[in-house]
Amino acid sequence: MDIDMAGTGATPSMVQLGGSARTGATIFCCDCGTPIDGTISTDSRCSDCLKSSIDLSQGIQREGVLHFCKDCDRWLLPPNSWISAAPESRELLSLCLKKLRNLSKVRIVDAKFIWTEPHSRRIKVKITVQDSVGEGLVMQQSFEVVYVVASQQCKDCAKSYTANVWRASVQVRQKVTHKRTFLLLEQMILKHQAHKDTINIKEEKDGIDFYFAQKNQADAFLSFLKSVVPIHMKESRHLISADTHTGNKSYKFSTSVEIVPICRDDLVALPLKLARQIGNISPLLICHRVGTAINLLDPNTLQTADISADVYWRAPFMPLAGSPEMVEFIVLDIDQTNITNGKWRVGEATVARASDLGRNDTTYLARTHFGNILHAGDSVMGYLLTGTQFNSSLLDAIEESKTYGQRVPDVMLVKKHYPNKRKNKKRVWKLKRMAKDEGDLLPKAADQARMDAEYEAFLRDVEEDEELRAALALYKNTKKTKKADPDAMSVADTEMTMGEDDDAPKVNMDELLDDFDELDIQDEQ
Repeated sequence: MDIDMAGTGATPSMVQLGGSARTGATIFCCDCGTPIDGTISTDSRCSDCLKSSIDLSQGIQREGVLHFCKDCDRWLLPPNSWISAAPESRELLSLCLKKLRNLSKVRIVDAKFIWTEPHSRRIKVKITVQDSVGEGLVMQQSFEVVYVVASQQCKDCAKSYTANVWRASVQVRQKVTHKRTFLLLEQMILKHQAHKDTINIKEEKDGIDFYFAQKNQADAFLSFLKSVVPIHMKESRHLISADTHTGNKSYKFSTSVEIVPICRDDLVALPLKLARQIGNISPLLICHRVGTAINLLDPNTLQTADISADVYWRAPFMPLAGSPEMVEFIVLDIDQTNITNGKWRVGEATVARASDLGRNDTTYLARTHFGNILHAGDSVMGYLLTGTQFNSSLLDAIEESKTYGQRVPDVMLVKKHYPNKRKNKKRVWKLKRMAKDEGDLLPKAADQARMDAEYEAFLRDVEEDEELRAALALYKNTKKTKKADPDAMSVADTEMTMGEDDDAPKVNMDELLDDFDELDIQDEQ
């Protein structure tokens, strides 16, 4: 036990609170016989005898227990509150002091942590207190308190491991035949950690369900969805219990969220009235981006238009065709024009279907918005309108219109295609996936093959679109693979490598993040 003089560094000490030092009769300590000043002595004892006979920490416990939740890294603040506190932080020190009884009877001068082994499950705190022991005298004393860290699961974590304990759910749906939008939405959620408060994520047939323990957490997730995709919401609630005496009621809240069915690279036929309202644009457009609004582009004039979620849901319409219906074309000739808009340049291309080469001489003339990156012999993906039955009243209205009836093209080109790019080539980057509960909807073999093809198409879109990569979090692929013998390369692999597109877009290493989940820290021997 250390006793320090208040204001000096002496140990032990007695501090005179008022007045100057006075000379007086010298007496002997009643315990040890040491000469002391009788005018300032307490109980006729010297400082050493007072130190041995008086314990300021009497009644203050020297041991305590701290409850820690391993799942959420929070500490129990009695009676039933849980707080977040880092090791050796001010919040944790305050919690340790609150756990001690009778500490308010003395004055706390200092409190600090003493280092302990992390695996010992012990926390030591050194506390220095002061108290008056006589007329005009104050004693200062230091002592240690040892806390045992005990594991206890908090209520929120206990609910997350129990079925049917959610308080709010968000059901996200999109009425399309593919999962491209949900693949993009999944990456946006992972980048912004919008799913950190979910207690369960369940995959359904047409979308995903997110479950939350509190309604305000679901509201925060809905605000995030509004900021990334155009949606339409409908909320409902279900009464769980009601107290007739106090009037308190408990509800479960469910929010149905529908994402617009228009996706990137879709062919869109607008209602003529809406086309005139948003800038008198051509009603036959291509969707080049979906963010907080639907961004449409006219490949003939490079005129753009944005349709907000509110405008769309007033008079919703379905896309004319989607990316699965696109056809591969071969560019036979390309002439660039002077019409530009940002990264786009209008080009007049002569194309033929890849499946018609060697069979017939049918060619099509089309105006495209990416004429600056096209050359003769390139492959492009687009929609063939001639001879195709779309069964759309909007397209029929466009064809019957005097203004736009003669402007319907035979082919609308969407993007450049790289057919010689190897599908099984190992990428130096990867994307993380959310842990979802598939439940009883385990995919069949055919469905799994379709889902793998959609995910591969999404990865190709990420490689080819620099703006899309900027909105996602790409990580370095650190998986170690067995080095192949270069002399053992087969003829087929050599031909495939030689035929690979040199101008195919690639992801730079500067754009990738380190995946700390897979880092291995090993001690050098």
